[in-house]
Amino acid sequence: MIVVSECLLGINCKYNAGNNACKPLIEFAKNGGVIPVCPEQLGGLPTPRIPAEIINNKVRNKNGEDVTGNFKKGAEEALKIVDLVKPELIILKAKSPSCGYQKIYDGSFTGKIIDGNGVFAKMLIDRNYKIITEENKEMLQKLEEINGR
Repeated sequence: MIVVSECLLGINCKYNAGNNACKPLIEFAKNGGVIPVCPEQLGGLPTPRIPAEIINNKVRNKNGEDVTGNFKKGAEEALKIVDLVKPELIILKAKSPSCGYQKIYDGSFTGKIIDGNGVFAKMLIDRNYKIITEENKEMLQKLEEINGR
């Protein structure tokens, strides 16, 4: 069982009502064993929504509004799902203010990347879950290993 950011499975939950479809993940999901989550939607944010980035440990949208509470609530709800299914792997959307792992946008809304983790990713790290992003070069190998079991 794996947990995957919904947008990577082609679900239109991204801030702009689009997705970040990842063909290998979509193919893997056809065999089952995948639980999709979108912490931002679980936190009550609409789709579409104003883009948000992390600035000084707060999540602010492009209009400057503090949406940290929505991001924390959504991460807590997604964490309940993760704790219930105990996945062997979690694949998150890279650079996202929710799901970014090791790298996130810097809060300037200019596309600049810095070291850091999204709100949901931080909670998963604190609980020692195995996380990668769709940008991880070993993702396909990890999916093949899981498929082979």
